[in-house]
Parts: sequence; C-alpha cells; structure tokens
Amino acid sequence: MKHYLSLFFALLLTSSTALKAQEQQAMRLGSETPEEKEQRMAWWKQDRFGMFIHFGLYAMPARHEWVKTLEKIPEEHYDKYFQHFNPENYDAKEWAKQAKEAGMKYVVMTTKHHEGFCLFDSKYTDYKSTNTPFGRDLIREYVDAFRAEGIKVGFYYSIIDWHHPHYPVEAIHPLRPGNFPLYQPFSLALSWRKSKRNDRRYAELNKERNMAIYREYMFNQVRELLTNYGEIDVMWFDFSTKKMEGVDGIRSYYGKSQEDYHAEELQKLVRELQPGIIINNRLDLHIYEDGEDFVTPEQVSTKELKAYRGKNWETCQTFSGSWGYHRGQDKKWKTEKELISLLITSVANGGNLLLNVGPTALGEFDYRANNALQRIGHWMRYHSKSIYGCTVAPDQYRAPKGTLLTWNAQTGQLYLHLLKQKKSYRLKNMARKLLYAELMHDRSEVQMYVRGNDIVLKLKRKHINSTVPVVELHLK
Repeated sequence: MKHYLSLFFALLLTSSTALKAQEQQAMRLGSETPEEKEQRMAWWKQDRFGMFIHFGLYAMPARHEWVKTLEKIPEEHYDKYFQHFNPENYDAKEWAKQAKEAGMKYVVMTTKHHEGFCLFDSKYTDYKSTNTPFGRDLIREYVDAFRAEGIKVGFYYSIIDWHHPHYPVEAIHPLRPGNFPLYQPFSLALSWRKSKRNDRRYAELNKERNMAIYREYMFNQVRELLTNYGEIDVMWFDFSTKKMEGVDGIRSYYGKSQEDYHAEELQKLVRELQPGIIINNRLDLHIYEDGEDFVTPEQVSTKELKAYRGKNWETCQTFSGSWGYHRGQDKKWKTEKELISLLITSVANGGNLLLNVGPTALGEFDYRANNALQRIGHWMRYHSKSIYGCTVAPDQYRAPKGTLLTWNAQTGQLYLHLLKQKKSYRLKNMARKLLYAELMHDRSEVQMYVRGNDIVLKLKRKHINSTVPVVELHLK
C-alpha cells in the first residue's frame, strides 16, 4: 500500500508541476523580440560545430571528471591534486590551432567544474590555477588565443561546487552520507520513513552551510568572468540538480533547484553584462519563453536527435564517454566515421555539435584526441559547405535509406551524405528538379539516370576515397 501511495503522490506532484509550467509559459524575463533573438543567434546557427574543453584537477587522477564524488574522496586527499597542478605544456594557441583545423567555429571551456577548482584568477577564492605550481590564468590565455584565430569563445561554469564550504551537501556531493548512490530513486525519496531519516542526516551535514553565502560567491564569480575577459559569446551553465519533496510535506535534501540558485536573477545578470551572449538551458528556466536560448541533449544517440527538430539545440558529446581526461578509456572511443556521422546527423536535424576534448594533466590533447581532430579536419576541408549554415532539408526532398540530407536555405543547395554506401541511390520525385550531381571531395561527376519521376545515382564504392562521401545536388 505504501508503494501505491508513493506513486500516487509522485503522479500528483508531476501533474501539478506540469500544469504550473503551462500556466506560466507566457512569462518572460526580458523584452527581446523574436526577431532580435534570431539576429543574436544567427552566428550560432551558421557555425554548427564547436569544441567543448573539460580541464581541471581531475585530469591528474585521470579516472573521470566526477572522480571526487564517484570515489567519495575527502577534501584533504583531493588537495594533493591542487598542490601538484602544473600543466607545463599548456599552449592555448596550439589548442586554438587544432580546433580551427578541425573545422570548429566556437569553443566552450570549463572555468570551474563541480570540483570547485577555478581555471581563472578569481579574487573570491584561493582555490584557483594562479595559486598552484602552474601559477597562470588559463582562461585569460584561452580567450586571447581563440579570439586571435577568429573562433568565438564560451565559458562553462558549474553552479555546483564540491569544494566550497557553504555549498550544501546533496545526493551527488562527495560528502553524501553512508553508501548512498549518486542519484536517489524517486520511490526512495517519497518513502516517508526513509525520507525522514535521510533528511535528518542531510540536515546534520548542512547545519553549518549557508546557501546564501555560496550564492553570493557564485554571482560574484559570474560577474568576474563576464566583466574581465571582454566579449563572451556563450555562457554554458551546469546544472540544477532537481530538488524533490517528500510526502506529508517532508523536505528532502536530494538536490537544489533554480529557486536555490536564484536562477532568474543570475540569468538577468548575465544578460546585463553581456547583452549579445547566448545562454544554454541548464538553469532550468524553461517556464519562461525567453528562459533559454538552446537545449542541450547530452551524449544521446544519433537516432534521438530527430526529436529536437524545430528547436534551437546543441548536442554535447565526448570521444569516449568521459568529459575529463580518462587514461584507460580506450574501448569506448568513437571511430572517425561515428564522429563525422554524429556531426552530419546533428546538422541534418537542425542542430549543433559540441564535441569534447579532455586535455591531459600536462595540458595537451592526448594522441587519441589529436588523431580524431585531424581526421575530422580532413573531412571538413572538402565537405564543410554541407555543414556550415545548413539545416533540415525541406519536406519535398526525401533522403534514400542509409543517407542524410542537409540544406542551405540561403544558397538553395542540397547535400546528400552517404552514411551507408551502395551501388545506387534513388531520389524520389527529382527528375524535374535535379540538374547535376558531383562528389564534394574531388568534384567528380556522379552519373544519374531518370526512372519515371525519380533520379537514380550510380556509384562504385571502390572509386570513392572518403570516410563519409557527400554528393552535392545542383537543382534546376
């Protein structure tokens, strides 16, 4: 019976939340018009391909960027990484060069991840790169180097902080009590007795912690980042951890919501300091019409990307499963074709790809990342026109099985990406529309034949030297 009561309350809470969100959908945080937003977002929709960089103390254990909480490492033990942080080979100019050669047009770099360590010279903490043996402001060098290459710059900032003494202990905190898993099952959070007991344990851990003090610290750091480094193009926050409520009004301590972070005020501050900036959705302000500029499906499969058509979206993806450098994670490394297909599928569904690199503790991209970036760059050298400025093809054009179409609305150009290569491809209802077809990587003609209202493209695989060939379709 208790199980069914918990389920009932869960459904009631979910329905109430959904209704509240629907009622507040017309609410707005600012006065920007849809036309002004479209203009502000224009470069982002044009560029389509960006680099994510996750770098921090976690590069030193090299066992996942969440190693501090996955292994519940105490602060005094984790401090050894701070004491020895010295990425002596860090060269932001080299990073910028590699990103540019890979065809990436914008970059987002971690300024502070969940571990709380700052890669910039913040006056509000001693826990920063300038106080390590390295002694330099990595973010200053990053901004200058990427701007010099004509690449737009973005900041990742975690609103979670496992180092700050006033950030509350919650379900993903390294100090969470006992052997609690990282994410509490919803049924556990709604179990009256367990919720009551867990609340007491979390309350004890948090009795000396003050969210208001941490919140002021967070606001001050965001103000620093958006004041001291010139124009910033993207603000990438991460992330509200979703507070739940127990039954009978018993509050749980399993997360923090946008209310705890004063997310509305935080977003307004960002807009005030950087009016042209683009902000992601991870402050959870989706109840406002202008609460987010784009959504961020993370590590989803290519099959799932179609669901985001019609929105401004960017999928963030890793090479191997970890965001920070993970020394032993070879088996999950994506192939060249998988990475290129991911980029194509993102654009074909009207979105962007933010592809992550986790530098080593030396401050270098490791050989696996270098190899992948070089191969992507080689493909982009010949096929970038099918990516930049492209989006979902109009409904009148249908991609044959095993292919994807991208469309440049400005030029009216159509591109056919051959994910699965066959001897022929049938383009339905194209007999009166298609003038000429050619492979992009060498500008060689693709033979085509009329079959009723359709066009059949003829290709021999052994004659195509490209990981994912693309046929440029010239329309009448």
